Amino acid sequence: MIDMNVVFRAMMEREASDLHMRVGCPPVLRINGVLYAANVPPMSLDDIKAVLDFILTEEQRATYAREYELDCGFGLASVGRFRVNVFSQRGTPALAIRAIRTVVPLFTTLNLPEVILDIAQKNRGLILVTGTTGSGKSTLLASMIDHINETKTSNIITIEDPIEFLFKDKKSSIAQREVGADTKSFTRALRACFREDPNLIMIGEIRDVETMETALQASDTGHLVLSTLHTMNAVETITRIISFFPPHQHEQVRIILSNVLVAVVSLRLVPCKDGKGRVPAAEVLVNNATIAEYIIDPLKARLIPQAIADGYTQYGSQTFDQSLFRLYKDERITLQTALQYANNPDDFELKVSAGVSGTSDRW
Repeated sequence: MIDMNVVFRAMMEREASDLHMRVGCPPVLRINGVLYAANVPPMSLDDIKAVLDFILTEEQRATYAREYELDCGFGLASVGRFRVNVFSQRGTPALAIRAIRTVVPLFTTLNLPEVILDIAQKNRGLILVTGTTGSGKSTLLASMIDHINETKTSNIITIEDPIEFLFKDKKSSIAQREVGADTKSFTRALRACFREDPNLIMIGEIRDVETMETALQASDTGHLVLSTLHTMNAVETITRIISFFPPHQHEQVRIILSNVLVAVVSLRLVPCKDGKGRVPAAEVLVNNATIAEYIIDPLKARLIPQAIADGYTQYGSQTFDQSLFRLYKDERITLQTALQYANNPDDFELKVSAGVSGTSDRW
């Protein structure tokens, strides 16, 4: 029988981001984006059931038995906190476990543009952090909230599924609500927020039209709303938001979004030059009059990437390719890696050869 204390300690010591467990396979760790199978025998059904008994409460086991899937948080003293997804595959239970840093990282350690801290100081509007699973969205949100906590007196309410980072009050007052434990749903918790005097509302993830609609309403009525979406860039994010709603509402949603959107920060993790870990490349859209115009007019959406590039000096915005160029010039990544992740590899290589600055307004 696998000793889960040993497994979780090994996960944290090896700085693995994820742990996967399925019947008939050995545990698999994801380290710096690469999957490694543990050098142990395949797990049996009894092994998996023992893991579930170790992690889940009686109520959570009942929920999984009824729903065949479950999201929850789990903490192990002196080891760390974990986000757990239990699901059924081929008629047997399986687990995907994400390690969560117990200490909120300082923003200065994230290697991201400082304009993001300026964005976090806004008093109202909608700020979205986007990217694929494991790209650092939750970490960045936590760092932004911790910065606000240290610099402003705000009433902050987070709605998460599950709670990841644990915050302590500094200058701000922070209440953390977990879906399933403290509230029935994101939507219900969001609606209740209007009676809880928040300055800032953090939504772990926007998943449906009701949550999106309420988030836009909260942003439009003087609150600062932070959340995440599983989108790759700013244009896709804007398109996704609008697609939540029926076609007859699209024009109205575009107008509201153009007014409330503060910024979209999209993250991608790319391998470091020295082979030790990954570093984030970030596209940063900072809303301005030009961007707002392009959001309202669907025929001008294709102009948004160039508007982001052109706004580097004045607004602090940047495209992925500008971010990759900076990482390459700082010798954080190789040219091969930059070309692999660039949106326009041919243009990127041409500008590298020509010595064009990656942070130029004319990029």
